Amino acid sequence: MVQTIRIEAAARERAGKGAARATRREGFVPGVVYGAKREATLIQLDPRVIMKEMHKGSWQSHIYEVAVAGGPTETALMREIQFHPVSDRPVHIDFQRLAPGARIRIKVPVVFINEATCPGLKAGGTLNVVRRELEVLAEPDLAPEKFEIDLAAAAIGDSLRWSALVSNFGAKAVINRDFVVATIAAPVVEEIAAPVVVAAPAKGKGKQAPKAAPAAAAPAKKK
Repeated sequence: MVQTIRIEAAARERAGKGAARATRREGFVPGVVYGAKREATLIQLDPRVIMKEMHKGSWQSHIYEVAVAGGPTETALMREIQFHPVSDRPVHIDFQRLAPGARIRIKVPVVFINEATCPGLKAGGTLNVVRRELEVLAEPDLAPEKFEIDLAAAAIGDSLRWSALVSNFGAKAVINRDFVVATIAAPVVEEIAAPVVVAAPAKGKGKQAPKAAPAAAAPAKKK
């Protein structure tokens, strides 16, 4: 199931650009936890905590328990991180609070198993991945960390679709059709042009030497 990660935060008293700048001057990243028809919670976090989650990858698929010092622990998704255009440091972070019983919209990575025994790949085909992540609606307690597609029987020319997932864990795809996730493409055959052979000129019919200029006529004898 999807991983739940606990992170520590502190409460902020004031909203607005001026208050956010003051928070950054103190070395923290301002943020907010919103949603579930409740008042937003203003927070601030250590930037190292945010960068640690960013480096893990798939941070939009994790559920976070945001433990606010002296306040509530919010169960939420990390929805958006804003970065400074020059330094690339995080300058603001948004969390979406999860309502009890509500489905969450997340992106789940796809992995492929049994590539070593895939008939299509063994025959020289190529795995062409169309979608590396699938956006789905899922219950928080059942949301998976990854989807798997089994390539054990995939041949050249096969299309691997949403229905080919080993399990969808009860999730519903945002795209309302049996869309293609990957294909097994045929090997590319490069045509090598045959060398052009230039025939040698036939004997006696080659390029003729330039004709010598006619000799000047001798002067006529005087009578």
